[in-house]
Amino acid sequence: MGTARRYGPYGGSFVPETLVPALDELDRVWRTARGDPAFRRELARLSRSFGGRPTPLYFARNLTRRGRGAEIWLKREDLVHGGAHKFNNALGQGLLTVRMGKPRLIAETGAGQHGVATAMVGAALGLETEVFMGEVDMDRQKPNVDRMHLLGAKVIPVTTGRRTLKDAINAALRDWIANVRTTHYLIGSAVGPYPFPAIVADFQSVIGREIRRQSLAEFGRLPDLAIACVGGGSNAIGTFHPLLRTRVELLGVEAGGPRGSRGAASLTYGRPGVLHGSFSYLLQNDDGQVSDTESVSAGLDYAGVGPEHSWLKETGRARYIAVHDEDALRAFHWLAEDEGILPALEPSHALFAAVREARRRPNQRIVVTLSGRGDKDLGVVLDAAR
Repeated sequence: MGTARRYGPYGGSFVPETLVPALDELDRVWRTARGDPAFRRELARLSRSFGGRPTPLYFARNLTRRGRGAEIWLKREDLVHGGAHKFNNALGQGLLTVRMGKPRLIAETGAGQHGVATAMVGAALGLETEVFMGEVDMDRQKPNVDRMHLLGAKVIPVTTGRRTLKDAINAALRDWIANVRTTHYLIGSAVGPYPFPAIVADFQSVIGREIRRQSLAEFGRLPDLAIACVGGGSNAIGTFHPLLRTRVELLGVEAGGPRGSRGAASLTYGRPGVLHGSFSYLLQNDDGQVSDTESVSAGLDYAGVGPEHSWLKETGRARYIAVHDEDALRAFHWLAEDEGILPALEPSHALFAAVREARRRPNQRIVVTLSGRGDKDLGVVLDAAR
């Protein structure tokens, strides 16, 4: 089924017929909830009292000195409850699940932050929660696996394929097809069949709305450039969406993997195709088979990207580049040593790009969305240093 296109030629809903009623129900419930003041009040209340919003906009004075050019400001999504922007979407979709009367949540996770956010929301809302995670990611993100267990979620190892994020999504989709009447699949990024990319963008747009308001309060105008890392693309679309009709430049930073590889940079090196129910850019071989990916960052290690990012690339409204593993690791250490903040490896890609851009932009202001904290990545970072 290939209907409900929303982003130029990209998007759509390429799914088995058994999922069509569930997607239609989700679209209807989400649209109704958006217009319901009571739902928006509850979302705002829990975002504030449970999630800790709003997150601050922080002037990275020492990182700015390293860049020797533009001021670098950080949107501190690492300070959201659970340590990442993933909470914003998990809370919104969790409330939709309650509204639909479904008792069970499932999710996929790569870096583990979406799994943790889903487990937290599931516990708070009284929902049975199961999270699919590739065995490779479970090994390199063990602290988040432990957190999910402690929060009452069941973590299901995925042993097929490369045992990373793409395979976790495949497993979650199979479960959803089998249990669609009682289960909501809480997709963690702006990917998948319609209406998921639109719903995720809606709930994550709190990031960009706060950037607008806080930039005006902090330095009297909007930033010149907004930067965010891009895997599936949820923190980036949440950053970009409220800025689309402004003059702010938008830069998405993908995982370039080890030097000499294509990493997981689907917008940089890929071409359009269908993956996980949506038509978008993805890494594929000459026969159209989805390519293997490689990245030091589990959360960016995905062969596709959200359809709205594909449209922003095609229209030129946003620019996308790739940053290699070793450069992301350098930026991790820069922020730790310059500012006393341990970033996740995902936004470390964006931090490296920000310092490089700052050197070209004297007297400008750059906002980087620091999408998560680095506790989960300490093992990976320390192993890389050995």
